Amino acid sequence: YGLSLGSVLLLAAIGLAITFGVMGIINMAHGEMVMLGAYTTFAVQEWARTSHPGLLNYSLFIAIPLAFLVTAAVGILIERVVIRFLYGRPLETLLATFGISLILQQAVRTIFGANNREVSAPAFMAGSFDFGALQIGYGRMWIIVFALAVFFALQFVLRATSFGLRMRAVTQNRRMASSMGIDTNRIDALAFGLGSGIAGMAGVALSQIDNVSPNLGQSYIIDSFMVVVFGGVGNLWGTLLGA
Repeated sequence: YGLSLGSVLLLAAIGLAITFGVMGIINMAHGEMVMLGAYTTFAVQEWARTSHPGLLNYSLFIAIPLAFLVTAAVGILIERVVIRFLYGRPLETLLATFGISLILQQAVRTIFGANNREVSAPAFMAGSFDFGALQIGYGRMWIIVFALAVFFALQFVLRATSFGLRMRAVTQNRRMASSMGIDTNRIDALAFGLGSGIAGMAGVALSQIDNVSPNLGQSYIIDSFMVVVFGGVGNLWGTLLGA
């Protein structure tokens, strides 16, 4: 139970490690990215249940990339419309993103209602197996595997791709990166979108162990900040250990 919850915190926190640890933005709306990912999973399951029942068992495979795209798009929109005018002003960024979190919560209440929503587990995540004297649920085991897969995929993106190189360059020395021809504004938007998209995937995993509600993100945002700070700001391996 602890490892599976830690895996969800890892997914939420590595997105925050990018926006807070790498970009220096205190994003109080990060928890709402998790919530939007969970509601995307619910919407996909409802669509499969009503229109394509044969796809219900595969709904999570559809929800994962869709949640990433939805929350990444919302994150990029927030960065372009609000946050890009507030770089270097942490207090104003904190207040603005807190306001955005309230707007997103109320928007979800208006669309889906205030009641909790339940997301069912697919067949391959049902049941449990014995591991020594322990009985371990398949659902929580797959959440741990998924979180580690996302973590190592992000490490690959940051260390072995041109986008990751540009992102690290902008983080370390923005003026020098700009003088080398890197579009720093574009990198800022994409990096913020990447962090938000990973938080959306955390919402997909969280929907399997918690009820989906408009307040879902608020339950995990403080813990996610604690993980990032405890693990060392901007240190992804420390974030893994902290989670």
